[in-house]
Amino acid sequence: MKITLNGAPTDVKAETLAAALDELGYADAKVATALNERFVPSAARADAVLSPGDRIEVVAPQQGG
Repeated sequence: MKITLNGAPTDVKAETLAAALDELGYADAKVATALNERFVPSAARADAVLSPGDRIEVVAPQQGG
């Protein structure tokens, strides 16, 4: 299905946010996620069902100073 990942059009076979993260190579990464501009905690990703056209944002933590 066609989704948007971090602003770029992307095709995934996954049906949930957790499965999409696995498919896209984020399986073991410590990241924050949003689905259609709503934060999704890691514990809720398996229950977050995707639909065509959904927008996923994946943000990795940054160290700063």
